[in-house]
Amino acid sequence: MDTQKKYGLLSDLIALAFADNTLKNEEYDFILRMAKRMEVSEAEVEHLLEHPVDSQPIASEMDRIVHFHKLVLLMNVDREVHESEVLLLREFGIKLGIRPGAVDRILNRTQEIENHVIPANELIGIFKTYYN
Repeated sequence: MDTQKKYGLLSDLIALAFADNTLKNEEYDFILRMAKRMEVSEAEVEHLLEHPVDSQPIASEMDRIVHFHKLVLLMNVDREVHESEVLLLREFGIKLGIRPGAVDRILNRTQEIENHVIPANELIGIFKTYYN
């Protein structure tokens, strides 16, 4: 993944974290873990907090699903889901070319699961239902 795509994903995560006007420790830690996996420094994340970048178009369907899944994971990391987060997640879904029905099904399913973390294989199954 090139640097602009990494920064775009991290900026999307940051925007979602701030959707409820608060950046909680759990959200910040999650963003830092994602950044570390992408070999992005904490200093770069701090810069993105002040200067977010637009995410780049994602050609691969699987990459769009992974991007969306990371957003869903972040939304649920603090075990609180605010309406502002849901609305922004829906916007990200549309931007990623994800059908609103798939987004709603994923959101509903995450609320049914005890830890609010939808397993990756189940997420992919939902996408297959809506795209095949």
